[in-house]
Amino acid sequence: MSSAAPKPVFLNRLGIVCALGSGAPDVAHALFASDAPGGLCVTDRYTPGRALAVGEVPVALPALDDVPVAMRTRNNALLRMAHAQIRDAVDAAVARWGAHRVAVIVGTSTSGIGEAERALPLRREHGQWPEGFHYAQQEIGAPSAFVAAESGARGPAWTISTACSSSAKALASAARLLRAGLADAVIAGGADSLCGFTISGFSALEAVSEARCNPFSGNRCGINIGEGAALFLMTREAGPVCLAGWGETSDAHHMSAPEPQGTGAIAAIEQALARAGIAADEVDYVNLHGTATPQNDAMESRAVMATLGDRVPASSTKALTGHTLGAAGALEAGLCWLAMADPEHRLPPHWWDGVPDPELPALDFVAPGRRADAPLRYVLSNSFAFGGSNAALLFGRGP
Repeated sequence: MSSAAPKPVFLNRLGIVCALGSGAPDVAHALFASDAPGGLCVTDRYTPGRALAVGEVPVALPALDDVPVAMRTRNNALLRMAHAQIRDAVDAAVARWGAHRVAVIVGTSTSGIGEAERALPLRREHGQWPEGFHYAQQEIGAPSAFVAAESGARGPAWTISTACSSSAKALASAARLLRAGLADAVIAGGADSLCGFTISGFSALEAVSEARCNPFSGNRCGINIGEGAALFLMTREAGPVCLAGWGETSDAHHMSAPEPQGTGAIAAIEQALARAGIAADEVDYVNLHGTATPQNDAMESRAVMATLGDRVPASSTKALTGHTLGAAGALEAGLCWLAMADPEHRLPPHWWDGVPDPELPALDFVAPGRRADAPLRYVLSNSFAFGGSNAALLFGRGP
């Protein structure tokens, strides 16, 4: 790292739950499996009469009977599970620096809209909201308020909702807060939960695949929706992984389609490299946004080729987790964290049919079972959202 690069902040601990499992060991085991892709299941639970591949969390979530009704959502149950995995480190941070010096920043796109989705038919039928529903469950600020209450943090707390870049931007915001000296620790990440609302919305755009998604393939036909949560304890104290750089841009091109040539994505990646003070050839792996939609994959492949070339191993992990929307940036940051910590130097695999799209630049997709020659030094993770909101996170190995 260049001496001119700003001092990084660190991702000291990770709590994670997704379609691959709960907790770093279980998720890593499923992530690096090379015999067959896991994670997704086929169900019509969220789309009655239409079975779809979705990234549903396969374990029972914790109960929320001990919190106010306004906080009882599936999103918050996911966050409770993720937070429990880092609770000891969070408690230590609160004890060391004081609750007012511990902040919370969470990204989401749905918050508790699933609870409203289930309550509305009952209101229509009976003329009143069912017991157990509260309007505040669906408020965008609810996830950060819940994590603050769960952790005892009393520093700044807010939620970011910029569609699929939400939780990547939450990590960047946490880094700014730490560098500004406004907090000594930040619980940062994201959560989104499965519901019919989001699947129906993407289906209306003809962007949902019934089978496991096929990123960057000439046969790709859309996304799988998933759910999950990932929370990091971020501080200025040295840890296993640092957030060395980040970039954030806005295309202002179209409500849902990305700018075709990847202009904003390129700028975000270049910002991340510049902020870290490293050259493009120092990046050892790229976690692609890789939604398996025609336009996103085309744009991203052009952006990666323009900034990093075809030499860097790359993969989309959405064929394993589904697209977790507002949680995707943090969740995939978690998968990068696991890859950087892996003693066997295994790389997250790119599961697809192996049929390249001749219209796209040829990237170096990671075959299942592939390993890096040495520990990963720098890893890039991309998140691109509706409205042209682009975020690129660059992670570096800790000291």
